[in-house]
Amino acid sequence: MDLRYSDEEEAFRAELVEWLDEVLPTVGPPPADQNDWEARRAYDTAWQRMLFDQGYAGINWPKEVGGRGASPAEHLIFLEETERRNAPYVGVMFVALLHAGPTIVTEATPEQKAAHLPAILRGDEVWCQGFSEPQAGSDLASLRTRAVRDGDEYVINGSKIWTSNAQVADYCELLVRTDPDAPKHKGITWLMLPMDTPGIDIRPLRTIAGSDEFSEVFLDDVRVPVANRVGDENDGWRVAMVTFSFERGTAFVSEMLASMQLVEQLAAAAKQITRGSGTAWDDAGLRRDIGQAAADLDALWALVKRNVTQASRTGVPGPGGSVFKLHYSEVRHRLGLLGERVFERAGLAVDDVAGMSNRPHVEGLLHAISISIAAGTTQIQRNIVAERILGLPKDR
Repeated sequence: MDLRYSDEEEAFRAELVEWLDEVLPTVGPPPADQNDWEARRAYDTAWQRMLFDQGYAGINWPKEVGGRGASPAEHLIFLEETERRNAPYVGVMFVALLHAGPTIVTEATPEQKAAHLPAILRGDEVWCQGFSEPQAGSDLASLRTRAVRDGDEYVINGSKIWTSNAQVADYCELLVRTDPDAPKHKGITWLMLPMDTPGIDIRPLRTIAGSDEFSEVFLDDVRVPVANRVGDENDGWRVAMVTFSFERGTAFVSEMLASMQLVEQLAAAAKQITRGSGTAWDDAGLRRDIGQAAADLDALWALVKRNVTQASRTGVPGPGGSVFKLHYSEVRHRLGLLGERVFERAGLAVDDVAGMSNRPHVEGLLHAISISIAAGTTQIQRNIVAERILGLPKDR
């Protein structure tokens, strides 16, 4: 695998950069209130529509479903340049573009693709993920939310938790148990749930960082057409694994690029913060650890390139995404602790102190705590690496 970019790929970069430099000054900053979800939806979907109009929506999706059909290298260039220029984050479009959309591309019927993929690419459909449950977090296969077939509909009862952006979502990618007598990895079905269906109750949850992007979702006799099923009945675990492979394979790439910028900001802050007669940067141990974090992120970026290249051969990311997720979680946690060492007491304050921009690092530290849990815990990732890469016996 050649990790260098070709002349054609650099030409793609130049075209993209020219457009970003032209359009980003007109976009403006995201809503100041992180919990104003209607404003955040309007901002994020407007940016998605701008990408769509310019031909950059679904950049790595196949052309036949409306994507750009870009190569893996072009996809990475797109992520690099949008992150480098602080273009709007995918935001409330996260599940639609990085989980549900790719799963529909891979697993859905032609009618389902036509109904949802264009709307996702235009930013008209926001999705959330209804996988986790109060009694089945990491052990997802133990989910209890039931769906009982009634003619051409499923009747759903149960609850979900840690449902991102549920309060502004149009659809939910929902896992339900359709055969309670089957082994726990069987008898599960993947459904597309319209969030305006009667019987859905959404209750936001407040995180340690003060945001409420997660919710509990309660389902009381919610009726969903059988036509909304993706894949076969009771085959939802396999479909969910496709969703997870996208989540672990590429969904954290933008966040990782942001972490690389965070390392640079930490180094710059350390050179400004006074310690005795010098600065924090005079601490050789601190310089070493910041350098180690930078090196680790560089290595992870090389791993991302390898994973994306491998995914381009099959259309689905492989278990290498779990290797990335494992190491990224560890690096992100160390990066949060490094911020504490650089800012010391100021690192305990959410608001910036003495003109120093410590807030992103405080928020990063709090966020790092959740990274090792989100998208499958570290223990789950270790199981995947053990079973699917090392060939060890499967968990029961």
